[in-house]
Amino acid sequence: MNKNKFNTLNISEKTLQNLDSLGFTHMTPIQEKSLPFILDHKDVIAKAKTGSGKTVSFGLGVLNNLDVSRFRIQAIVLCPTRELAGQVAKTLKDLVRAEYNIKILTLTGGVPHKPQVHSLSHQAHILVGTPGRILKHLTEENFSPDEINTLVLDEADRMLDMGFTEDINLIIDYLPKKRQTLLFSATYPSTIEELSNTILNHPVKVEVESTHNENIIKQKFYEIESHQKNAFVMKSFQKSNKSVIIFCNTKVQCNELADFLEECDIEPLVLHSNLEQKDRDETLILFSNKSYPILIATDVASRGLDIEDVDLVINYDLPFDFEVYTHRIGRTARAGKNGLAVSFVDDKNHFEDLKDFFDKDFPLLNIAEIQDKEDVILGYEFSTLYINGGKRHKLRAGDILGALTAGIGLDKNDIGKIDILPTCSYVAIRNDVYKKAFEGLNSNKMKNKYYKIYKR
Repeated sequence: MNKNKFNTLNISEKTLQNLDSLGFTHMTPIQEKSLPFILDHKDVIAKAKTGSGKTVSFGLGVLNNLDVSRFRIQAIVLCPTRELAGQVAKTLKDLVRAEYNIKILTLTGGVPHKPQVHSLSHQAHILVGTPGRILKHLTEENFSPDEINTLVLDEADRMLDMGFTEDINLIIDYLPKKRQTLLFSATYPSTIEELSNTILNHPVKVEVESTHNENIIKQKFYEIESHQKNAFVMKSFQKSNKSVIIFCNTKVQCNELADFLEECDIEPLVLHSNLEQKDRDETLILFSNKSYPILIATDVASRGLDIEDVDLVINYDLPFDFEVYTHRIGRTARAGKNGLAVSFVDDKNHFEDLKDFFDKDFPLLNIAEIQDKEDVILGYEFSTLYINGGKRHKLRAGDILGALTAGIGLDKNDIGKIDILPTCSYVAIRNDVYKKAFEGLNSNKMKNKYYKIYKR
């Protein structure tokens, strides 16, 4: 028996079967190190980077402590951003689907408060959210914390960096003293140690390699003048690239680069904090659906996003915060796949500081080494359809899948990701059958109702 298989753990057969159906058969290093302690109800501090499989680790811990028959809030997962909270909630819903009717609510800022109050009035088992919004609901007594037995702090270092220390401590004052607390962090600064000393009870510390494997992520740094960057972004694309993220330090630079690429007949997506939440959600869905090959982003996108198969990351600017560099390039080489990170250096002093920070002598390459390529066409595999119906209309992924396969005659392999949001849904369709899907959904009912369908 392979020691790093999930079936070596003390978890139910139903959960094992569900993990297998999700493609989880072997544990990642952080899962292998942390889960025996987590399932033994120990408090745990785990040092692990984004993409290491940490959500499954604490998700199985939450499930292990859950009394499904008690329809009361029993676990809180705190996340630094709305985007990460959404990703975590989605993974948790996948993990608990083998159990009957476990309800997970996402509570974050940037979305209306009153609908959340209404949802809380109907109870839930698990809350996933940002500290500010969770604290607001606690102070308003919109839910009872009395039966909470698990607290998870995901990307705790990021939450402290963002100034959430006071909110976290206030939230903890509401919670039962007898609980399991799990703290996950990519780094372990002194602020994390101070926090852990006050909120965890005799914690077990586990750690996996926090730096990226150079055999997986190839890192290249090129000396360049600022005015050359746009042209060399184009030259950096490879024929094999299907998914590229370009990080800029400012929103203005994101928009200017997007305008340049559009003039070159490449249509990118742009993600920064000026976007409304619904537009940010849609942008991430379209990119993860592989309907657009390029995402230009500020560091709002550098952490907590679970987007697979990003094969190239370009740092248009080196980040001001060097810890962010690790999170940026960590968008590529997910799940053991290879990736490339290209960084433009227009300030050699800043580059020297980065080398000192990582204690690595990264070579600085001549930008002329990036040659023109005539055969690079950044295409996309899928087109995404927008459906003006979602969870509030009782529309489910199975309804859309059934309409496309049984109703229209598409093969299930022609259908990519399906995302159901409160008032709308998105489905990725292979380009060669996109027209058939678009026309079919527009002319057929789903759940005895016609929905408007648009291309995104």
